Amino acid sequence: MRRAVLCGYYGMGNGGDEALLATLLQMLPNNVQPLILSASPRATENLHQVEASDRYSIFALLKELRRSDLFIWGGGSLMQDATSARNPIYYGGVMGLAQGMGLQTIAWAQGVGPLKRNLSKWIAKRAFQGCASVSVRDRQSAQLLADWQTESVVAPDPVWALEATSVNMYRDLSKPRVAVVLRSHPDLTSCRLATITEALQKLQMQTNTEILLIPFQPSQDKAIAQAICDSLNQKTPNQSQVIIQKDPRRLKGIFNGVDLTIAMRLHGLIMAAAEGCHCSAISYDPKVSYLMQGLGIPGWELGDLPEDSQLIADAWVHNLENRDQGLSDRVQKLKQQALIHQKILG
Repeated sequence: MRRAVLCGYYGMGNGGDEALLATLLQMLPNNVQPLILSASPRATENLHQVEASDRYSIFALLKELRRSDLFIWGGGSLMQDATSARNPIYYGGVMGLAQGMGLQTIAWAQGVGPLKRNLSKWIAKRAFQGCASVSVRDRQSAQLLADWQTESVVAPDPVWALEATSVNMYRDLSKPRVAVVLRSHPDLTSCRLATITEALQKLQMQTNTEILLIPFQPSQDKAIAQAICDSLNQKTPNQSQVIIQKDPRRLKGIFNGVDLTIAMRLHGLIMAAAEGCHCSAISYDPKVSYLMQGLGIPGWELGDLPEDSQLIADAWVHNLENRDQGLSDRVQKLKQQALIHQKILG
């Protein structure tokens, strides 16, 4: 039995990153015993039923690395400095420590960049060059690594392959259901949020839709979800609800009973499409835009969101009533290709 330390944005209460961890655990070979570096070790142990350790404790980290054989950088946009300049320093530092202690290191399902600072680029380049194997989730990341003379395997985001757990929590099965997955962002101004809320009100009035507001990271997203929900219920009582689900398998399963998902978050779109739900995107990040282009998902860049709420509502009504007949085949292909990430773990 080999021991592996798994490092990512775990224990932060982010549904997408917990889904990446759940998928990584699903793909790990049976002869690998995982230890998760987590911001909330006890919560991680309860949620995923695996051993976890404090990601912020250097003493705990050294202890776990000394008794381990593998170090696996879990999936997601870890090596980027758009949200914080500390990200490359932390993740690159931990990876460098593992490599210096002689562990076999694997970068799994990475989305590399954006890297705006020269220091960030230098840290990332050294970290990836020291890995035994690397897989990435988009061709832009693969090209950046190729520029650094680092080989990588390219496959779709592994959450496409996450096994969902079915849920049954819908109030009225006769009504269409629309899920809304928004997140806080500087460009999601109060004016744009008001426009989105008005568009959802018009969508609801035109289609008698039940709206499910799903905060993927409640600490950041719940206030937005609750504010929209309260506004919707003032216009059309008891047809909107906020749903918080920590288990990523059940979170993915929610979308199996949804007709349309309107999402900013990448993994909201991936989970929804994987469960057969039609999607409309509001992109705040290149990774979301790449998915929109690759899968043919309609929507807008956040900065280009129309000011006319009726125009947005009409687009959503069209998306709700006119399904993309070729989407299912494209999704099934992505699910199969996502399993390529499993090969570098073996």
